[in-house]
Amino acid sequence: MRTIDWRGDHIVVIDQTKLPGGVVELSLRTVDELVIAIQRLAVRGAPALGAAGALGVALAVRTSREPEADIAALRAARPTAVNLARGVDRVLARLDDGPEAVLAEALDLLAEDGVCNRALGDRGASWLTDRIDGPVAVHTHCNAGGLACVEWGTALGVVRSLHDRNRLRHVYVDETRPLLQGARLTAWELAHLGVPHTLVADAAGPTVLARGFADAVVVGADRVVANGDVVNKIGTYPLALAAARAGIPFLVAAPESTVDASIPSGDQVEIEVRDGAEVLAFAGTRTAPAGTQALNIAFDVTPADLVTAIVTEDRIVEPARGERVA
Repeated sequence: MRTIDWRGDHIVVIDQTKLPGGVVELSLRTVDELVIAIQRLAVRGAPALGAAGALGVALAVRTSREPEADIAALRAARPTAVNLARGVDRVLARLDDGPEAVLAEALDLLAEDGVCNRALGDRGASWLTDRIDGPVAVHTHCNAGGLACVEWGTALGVVRSLHDRNRLRHVYVDETRPLLQGARLTAWELAHLGVPHTLVADAAGPTVLARGFADAVVVGADRVVANGDVVNKIGTYPLALAAARAGIPFLVAAPESTVDASIPSGDQVEIEVRDGAEVLAFAGTRTAPAGTQALNIAFDVTPADLVTAIVTEDRIVEPARGERVA
């Protein structure tokens, strides 16, 4: 089952807020419903957001009385991941050809997702096994698996390729506060794949690396900019620092659609700040005292000199060696 797809005349997605309790499917019949699903993280992950942007335009031209306004709202629903806007813009280029051409372009984007992710997964696995003898223990953060894409996954695509080659020893998964995408989603995916894994608190991640439990860090990305800086889920930057200190590779797995060569460096990317209520409560129960405020920064920037390699479906770039993405 794809994370996001088109069925008849509407969009269907897996509601990721319901996992791991159960696989619940949402039917989205208006752009407003899609924007709400994106903002509450029912659908999330950079490649999946690209698909949502593309399918959202197809939905808008069929159902909306004000398609331009709806498409603008969709494009701005989450500002940090470049794929959302890129998916919107790609299918908008077919607007003059009619609604069926728009939908066909969106469906092409969905089909390409799995192909790209398998290619980058194989490329990343080969890069790691060329440098690490024997089975590889991987540390990952947030969720960059099939749920973050249309299918297969990026960082977990590398893990799956290692697993298929019998070169995977173990996966350490950060729980990923405050919404636990690692604990709820990545661990769920790994369990279904039969991959041995261990969940750790975010703050324990650097110690896992310092004590030699993992051979490499493999993460996804929400945006990769021209100089090789990587924008990803908050908590990625500390792992990169710890990996550098431990002397192990820090590998970023992301499709070319996540590369934004128009932005020179990561400090120029708009970083989403989400509702502080996500930090002040746990599983719906408030854990902080009344009156306490929270700063809920959703992403961080890992500087290029800490990124050992970026693997896409087409190439490998090594920013820490001075290679630029652009």
